[in-house]
Amino acid sequence: MKKIVLFALLTTLSSGAFAHSRIDKTAPENGAVMAEAPAEISFSFANDIRLTRVDMTHADHPPVQLDLGSQKSFGRAFKLPLEDMGAGNYLIEWRGLGIDGHAMQGAFTFTVE
Repeated sequence: MKKIVLFALLTTLSSGAFAHSRIDKTAPENGAVMAEAPAEISFSFANDIRLTRVDMTHADHPPVQLDLGSQKSFGRAFKLPLEDMGAGNYLIEWRGLGIDGHAMQGAFTFTVE
């Protein structure tokens, strides 16, 4: 009986963990230092996610919401245009929903010299 309960518990916990998607890759990479701002940013996730909002903060300016365009369905890879705001630190904060409906969020930074 104990083995059955333990198995059920582990199955429940592991299925919940796999329902959330971790970010696999960003471009530019987190912490990158570059000579000029990229024309776009990209995200790759381990599992399907639906982005709901992406904000960019540059240096001391208030956040600007990036246009998700038609990328409002579930997917694993997203590309968004980025406005060049010159030299300084860029903070990209994203929010989304996992395929199981759980809210997810994350951030990465890069610097333009």
